[in-house]
Amino acid sequence: MARLLILLCLAMVLSAADSRAEVIPGIDILARRNFDLLQGKRVGLITNNSGRSINGTSSIDLLAAAPGVQLVALFSPEHGIRGDSDVKLSSGRDTRTGLPVYSLYGASCRPTPEMMTGIQTLVFDIQGIGTRFYTYIGTLHHALLAAKQQGIPLVVLDRPNPLGGMAVEGAVPDADEISRRIAADKTGCRSLTVAHPIPTRHGLTIGELARLINAEAKINANLQVVSMEGWKRELLWQDTNLPWINPSPNMKDPVAALLYPGFGPLEATNLSVARGTDKPFHQYGAPWLDPAAVLKNLPSLAGLKFSVASFTPTAPGHPYRGKLCHGIEVTITDLKTANLTLAGLYLAQAIYRAHPKQYRIAGGFRGMLGDNAAWKMLTTESARPDQVTARWQQGIEAFRKLRKSYLLY
Repeated sequence: MARLLILLCLAMVLSAADSRAEVIPGIDILARRNFDLLQGKRVGLITNNSGRSINGTSSIDLLAAAPGVQLVALFSPEHGIRGDSDVKLSSGRDTRTGLPVYSLYGASCRPTPEMMTGIQTLVFDIQGIGTRFYTYIGTLHHALLAAKQQGIPLVVLDRPNPLGGMAVEGAVPDADEISRRIAADKTGCRSLTVAHPIPTRHGLTIGELARLINAEAKINANLQVVSMEGWKRELLWQDTNLPWINPSPNMKDPVAALLYPGFGPLEATNLSVARGTDKPFHQYGAPWLDPAAVLKNLPSLAGLKFSVASFTPTAPGHPYRGKLCHGIEVTITDLKTANLTLAGLYLAQAIYRAHPKQYRIAGGFRGMLGDNAAWKMLTTESARPDQVTARWQQGIEAFRKLRKSYLLY
C-alpha cells in the first residue's frame, strides 16, 4: 500500500511538472525522464527536507518508488535528513523507508568508502541559499571527492539560487589557505564553510557550483547535472512560484536568506542572531547591547532600514538562550540598491564603536567573511567598510570571468 501511494505521488509529480510551476527543479525533470540516469543502478542520495518535487513529495520517496532504480542509502548534511537539527548527528536509519542514513555532519563530514559500499551512482538534491559559508556547499565538495574516489557518477539535481544569479558580492578567500585547510582536515568538517575560493554571494545554482568546483578544484569526478526548466538569472526565490521549505531550522524565509550573506558572519561574534525566534537572521543583539548607541554609529545605507528590536533566543546551544537581548533589526527596503555584504560590515563596526570592550569575534569570523584583515581594519585601524570591500573587487571581477564557462542559464 505504501509503495502504491508513493507511485501515485510520482504520477502527480509528472503531471505537475508539465503544467503547474514556472520553475521546474531537477528532481521533477529527472522524474519526467523516467529517472534515466539512474536506471539499473544502486543509488545513494544526499538530501534533506528541502529535496522535494513541485508537489511536495520528497526526493527520498520518489527515488525509493522509481521503477528500475534501487535506492540503497541516504546521506544527511548538517541539520539532518529532515532539516530540523542544530547538533551533530550520528548515523542511523530512516523510519519511513528503513534505509541506512549516514550522517555527513558527525564523526565525519566526508562520505567514507565504507558508507559508499555497493553504491553505483550518488545523487545530490539539497536546496542551497546562495552563500559561500552555508555548509551544504562543503557537503557538495565532499560528494564530488567521494564520487571520484569510488569511480562512480555524481548526479546533481539543480535548484534555484534564492538570491538570484546576477549579484556577486563579498570577499574571495585565499585559495592556497583553503587548500591547506582541506588537506589538514581529516574529517572534512572544519572545511565545510570555506570549501572553495568563491565570493560570499556567488550567484550560482547548486548545479553550476558543482561544475565549477569539480573543474577548478581539479576533482574531475563524473558529474552529471540535471538542469531546471524556467529559471532565469534575474529571478529571486519569490519569483519562482515554488514554496519555501526551510533548508535549515533557522532559515525560515527567503528574506533571511537574502540577509544571510551580509549579516551571517555576525553569528561568529558574541551576538545572538535570534535563533529560535520567528525572525532569525533578521535581528542581531545581546543582553549588553545598547541599540540607540549602535544606531548613532550607523550611516544611512541604500535599500536598508535599521531599527531597535528586542528578542529572546530559544535555540539550544546558542548565545544567550532564554535571555532578553536588545538589538537591531534589519529590513530590506530596496534590494536593487542594497549592498548586503557592505552593510554587514557597517553594522559590525557600529556595534564595536558602541561597545569596544564587550564586542568580540569568535574563531570562525574571519573564515566566514573570507578576509583575515577586515576585523582589524574596521576596529583598531578605523577603516571605513567601503575601504574594506574595495579590496574585494579584483577577486569579484576575476570570479565573474571565471564563472562564465560554468553557467547553465
